[in-house]
Amino acid sequence: MKLVKSLMATAIVAGSLGGVAVAQDKVTIGVSVPAADHGWTGGVNYFAQQAIERLGTTYPDVEFVFASAPDAPKQIADIEDMVSTRNIDALVILPGDPDAMTSAIKQVKDAGKFVTVVDRQLSIAGVENLYVAGDNPGLGANSAAYFKEALPEGGNVVILRGLPIPIDQQRFDGFMGGIEGTQIKVLDDEFANWNRDDGFKVMQDFLTRFPDIKGVWAQDDDIALGAIEAIKQAGREDEMFIVGGAGMQQILKAVEAGDKLTPIDVSYSPAMIATAIELTTSHFTGGIQVGGRYILDSTVITQDNVGEYLDANSPF
Repeated sequence: MKLVKSLMATAIVAGSLGGVAVAQDKVTIGVSVPAADHGWTGGVNYFAQQAIERLGTTYPDVEFVFASAPDAPKQIADIEDMVSTRNIDALVILPGDPDAMTSAIKQVKDAGKFVTVVDRQLSIAGVENLYVAGDNPGLGANSAAYFKEALPEGGNVVILRGLPIPIDQQRFDGFMGGIEGTQIKVLDDEFANWNRDDGFKVMQDFLTRFPDIKGVWAQDDDIALGAIEAIKQAGREDEMFIVGGAGMQQILKAVEAGDKLTPIDVSYSPAMIATAIELTTSHFTGGIQVGGRYILDSTVITQDNVGEYLDANSPF
C-alpha cells in the first residue's frame, strides 16, 4: 500500500494514449472483480473497496460502481449493465476468465470508455488503455534464484502450477529459465488452480509418487497452504522446503518465525487493484497521462525484510 499512496505524487506510467486526459466535472468509474473464491481474490475485493472508499472521499465528483462476480457470464453481465444503465466513463477490471471476457471488454472500449485491465492479460493485445499487474516472469525467476541458492548441488523438485492462462505460463517459464543449466531436476508439474484444496491433492500425489523431494515451488500462497498440510500429514516436513508467492499474511508470519519449511515468499500483492483504481481516477481528476503497462516489482520476502510486508488489517 506504500506504493499506492505514493502514486499520486509521481508522473505516472510509460506509454501513451491517443489524446491527453482532461479533467471533467462528473466521473463514473466501474470496478469489476471476481468473487472471493480464495485468499488472493478475497484480498482483491478488500483492497478494491478500500481504494473506492478512500478515493470517493477525496474526490466527491467521482462515483464508483463496484461489482464482484462468481463466473465470467455474471462478470460480463455486470460490465454490460455498467455501460448501459450507469453510463460509466471508465472500467477497471480484473477478468476472472480473460479469454472468455476479451470480446465483452473490447465492446466497452469500443463504446469510448477508458479501460484498465488488472493482472490477467486479454486474448487480444491492445484492447485496454492501461494494464496493471505484478511481475509474473519475475516471480518465477526470483523463486528460481532461491532454489539455486538453497540447492547448490542440485536436487529433485516438484511444481504446483495455477491455472492454464498466460500469467501462469509466464511464471513457469521464468522459473524454468532460472534453473536452466543447474542440477535441479523437476520431477513433475501439475495445475492446482490457485486453490488450497487442489494444492493438498496435488501434493499428496507427488508425495506418493516421489520418495525424494528437496524443494516444492507452489508459485501461490493458497496452493502452498494446501501443499504444506499434505507434507505435514505425511511427516515429511524435514525433507524439503516450499516457496509460494503473493505475500499472504499467514505465510509471512511463518517466514518471520524462521520456519524451515517456508523460508521465503515472493510478492504479488492483491493491492495492485488499488493501484489500478488510483491510476484510472488520476486520469480523470488531474488530467494526468496514464497508459501502457504498469508492472509492480516481484520482491523476495525473507526474514530480514518481512516486516515491510506484514499488515495486521489485511484479509490476505
